[in-house]
Amino acid sequence: MTHDLVTALGPLLTAEASAEADAAGAEPGDLEQAVWLRLLERLDADGPPADPEGWLRRAVRSEVRRSRRTSRLERPYALEPVDDGGRDPEELALAAARGRVLREAVRRLPGRCPRLMEALLSPKDLTYREIAGELGISQGSLGPERSRCLGCLRRLLTPEVAAR
Repeated sequence: MTHDLVTALGPLLTAEASAEADAAGAEPGDLEQAVWLRLLERLDADGPPADPEGWLRRAVRSEVRRSRRTSRLERPYALEPVDDGGRDPEELALAAARGRVLREAVRRLPGRCPRLMEALLSPKDLTYREIAGELGISQGSLGPERSRCLGCLRRLLTPEVAAR
């Protein structure tokens, strides 16, 4: 039943998300992913909608409105973050050493994690949209992927921290 519904609604969702994404400043794939998630939650709670096509169109528009609200709240920094230049040479040397250990551990991460973590640690302060574009993945996948990569990084760094 679920598979048939997903198969039947797939092309319509792709078309609706593609049509609405630009106006919302969102990626079509992110809209699709959010609507699929809504559908799965609905199927689990209430069963399939009576009018699947109408439900899907309303869900896409609802996600577009949510995306617009979210993007209105996101603001870039007006200035560079404040530099805490009052640190002494020993603190600066220790911070540099911690940075080197972190970057070495990031390079040892599996899969796409090194590129993702480098983008997140970039001094350019990239947005999720820019990082997703740079890595060629959907913006909605960044959070779960970041969590997975941070878990791997914690496991890599734990023995080094414990040894010191």
